[in-house]
Amino acid sequence: MTRSFAPGRINLIGEHTDYNDGFVLPMALVHGCTASVEDASSGWTVASAQTSDDVVVEPAGLAGRADVPEWATYVLGALWLLHDDGVDVPALRISVDSDVPTGAGLSSSAALVCSVVSALDAHLGLGLDAAGLLELSRRVENDAVGAPTGGMDQLVSLRGEAGHALFCDMRDLTSQPVPFDPSVAGLTLLVVDTRAPHRLVDGEYAARRRGCEEAARLLGVDALRDVTADDLDTALARLDDEELQRYTRHVVTEDARVLAAVEVLRAGRLAELGPLFTASHASMRDDFRITVPEVDAAVESLLAAGAVGARMTGGGFGGCVIALVPADAVDAAGEAVRAAFADAGFGEPAVFTATAEAGARLLD
Repeated sequence: MTRSFAPGRINLIGEHTDYNDGFVLPMALVHGCTASVEDASSGWTVASAQTSDDVVVEPAGLAGRADVPEWATYVLGALWLLHDDGVDVPALRISVDSDVPTGAGLSSSAALVCSVVSALDAHLGLGLDAAGLLELSRRVENDAVGAPTGGMDQLVSLRGEAGHALFCDMRDLTSQPVPFDPSVAGLTLLVVDTRAPHRLVDGEYAARRRGCEEAARLLGVDALRDVTADDLDTALARLDDEELQRYTRHVVTEDARVLAAVEVLRAGRLAELGPLFTASHASMRDDFRITVPEVDAAVESLLAAGAVGARMTGGGFGGCVIALVPADAVDAAGEAVRAAFADAGFGEPAVFTATAEAGARLLD
C-alpha cells in the first residue's frame, strides 16, 4: 500500500487573478486529504471515509468513463487520464479520507486530487517530476471533472512549504516560498468559515472569467495581467462596458496587492499585510461583486474587534474569511463574529487559527 497526504489551502491574497495569468499568494493548511493506493484483484475501486458506499468501475479512458458520483470523479480522473496516456494501469483500490471542510473555499478538491495523483505516481512508479505532478493534477480537475480552475490550488497543495506562503506566477507556473509566520509580529491568522450556502457560484464564476477574457481581448492584451497599475486609467477609458471596467479594475489592483504583499513579507513588515487584506476585500465586494452578506459581516466584525486586516478568501459567493488578529485578541475576535452572526440571523460560523504547512508528501 502507498499512502500520500496533500493539504487544502488558504489564499492569503490574489483572488480571480490566476486565470488572468496573474499573481497569487496562497499557503498550505494542516487540513488535507490522505489517499491510499493498493493492488486489487480486478477493476478500479474507490472508497471515501466520508461516504458509505464503494464505487467500482472497469478500467477505461475518458471516452468510456462510467457514470459515478461526483466525488469519485476526482479520484478516478487520474486513472482515466493515465489510461488515455497509454499507461497500463492495473486493478487498484484507492481509499481517501479528508478533513478539509467542503464548500468553504479551502480547496478540498485540490487536496483530494493531489493526494491521489501523488500516491499513484509512487505506487505505479510513474516517475513524475514537479511539473508532471502539477500537469496531471490540473488535467484531472479541468478535463476529467470539468472544473475551470486556474491551477493555483494544485500548485500550493503540491509545493507548499511550512512557515511560508507560496508566491505563484500563474503565467509560467513558477513559485517561490515567502516567509509567513504572523506570530513573530504578535499576530495570528484567524479563519472564519461562514458556512454560507454558495449562491450561483458555478455560473457566476464562469461569467467573470468570460468577462475578464473579453476585457483582455478588447484591450489587445493576452490577459489582464498585462495591464499594469500605471496603465489602468487608460485601459478603463477604452472599455465602454461598466461591468468589464469593474472586472478589470479588480484584477489589475489585486495583482498589485499581491506584489505589495510579497514585498512586505520579505521585509518582515507583517502588520502592513493587514491593509492589503482589507483593500482586497473591498475590491471583491465592490468591483468583482463576489461577496455575500455573511462574509461582509464577518469582515466588518473582525475589523471592529481589532483585526489589522480581513478579507474573504476563495472564489466567492460564500466560504471563508481570513484576518490578521493580535494574538491576545483572537478569542474576542471570534466571539465578535459569532455575536454578529447571531444578531443577523445567520448560522453558527466555525472559527479556527491557521499556520502555513508543507505540501503533498508520502506517508509510507
